[in-house]
Amino acid sequence: MVSLKSIQTEVDVCYLYKILAENEEDLNVATVFRQMSNIEHSHALAFLAKNNLDESHLPKPSGRAKTLHLIGKWFGYDYILGVLLDTEKSVSSSILKARKQTQTQESLSDTAHVAILKNILSYNTKVSGANLARFEKRHRSVGGNALRAAVLGGNDGLVSNFSLVMGIAGATSGQSEVLLAGLAGLLAGALSMALGEWISVKSSQELYENQMQLEMEELETNPEGEQQELALIYMAKGIPEAQAKTMAADLMQNKSQAHDMLIKEELGINPEDLKGSAMEAALTSFFLFAIGAIIPVFPFFFWSGMQAVIISTVLSAAGLFLIGAAITLFTGKSVWYSGMRQVIFGLAAAAITFGIGKLIGISVAG
Repeated sequence: MVSLKSIQTEVDVCYLYKILAENEEDLNVATVFRQMSNIEHSHALAFLAKNNLDESHLPKPSGRAKTLHLIGKWFGYDYILGVLLDTEKSVSSSILKARKQTQTQESLSDTAHVAILKNILSYNTKVSGANLARFEKRHRSVGGNALRAAVLGGNDGLVSNFSLVMGIAGATSGQSEVLLAGLAGLLAGALSMALGEWISVKSSQELYENQMQLEMEELETNPEGEQQELALIYMAKGIPEAQAKTMAADLMQNKSQAHDMLIKEELGINPEDLKGSAMEAALTSFFLFAIGAIIPVFPFFFWSGMQAVIISTVLSAAGLFLIGAAITLFTGKSVWYSGMRQVIFGLAAAAITFGIGKLIGISVAG
């Protein structure tokens, strides 16, 4: 029997692809999303049949799916596609894991959802090259969207500074000491995150630029070899050898286009990714970390002693729960399960540092 959770997942995915279709400006791409919605709907009906249920038992889209729709309005509907592809990847991984445990033979359908979507686009002759490129850009953005960065950045700031503040609060009874340590932790952590993000983006850009330059030099010094590589790339896509060689020869007439093709297919580099600003990424990381880190410090501006500790703990626990709930947008887990897990881990970390702070404070005082 198929679990009702699996049916709900198919209903949600069907609903979200329909949302994408309704908000897609290009009619051909909208048709693709509508076809995917129909495919997912058929999966849900098939799952119902396996459970001996008729279509009247088909559930409504979940609160998670409706929340994603709302977030799509704020962050853009490309974000929804990213979550959908993440979901399908997770489902495929679970199927493959179950097959290994039950020692059953793998099927092409196990990992077909993303492949189906890409194939519909690839073989739909009405979809322009520009739209194909736009879809590929969306596909590559999976796992790197703004909301995910916001959640994880805020979580890092909240957990680390909450633990720091509780440690200092345990070791001292002074309000000013905790404020000083909390603000120092906020700035140090945010600056560290910003610098790390800047170095990461900048070094990636420099590496890609070096690889692209090397590919251009190879294209200039050994055009015959690069033409053979282009032909092999086309053949790997299922194009007959003779046709692949002809297409490669035609493409070599324009070295700029040949270079773009080689760096994309051979090196896996998207030139658009090099346009990102390292400084923008650094500033984003700084502010996301700082937003989370200010929560446990805030009460100490107005209160001191155990009263401030309790209020800080309550506010931090609420923040941790909201972060855990937000994470369910990516994982599909229960809001209560994910939220309470985040609260328990965060409180445990803070309790440990508070206890260590108490011990240090007593030993120093003694």
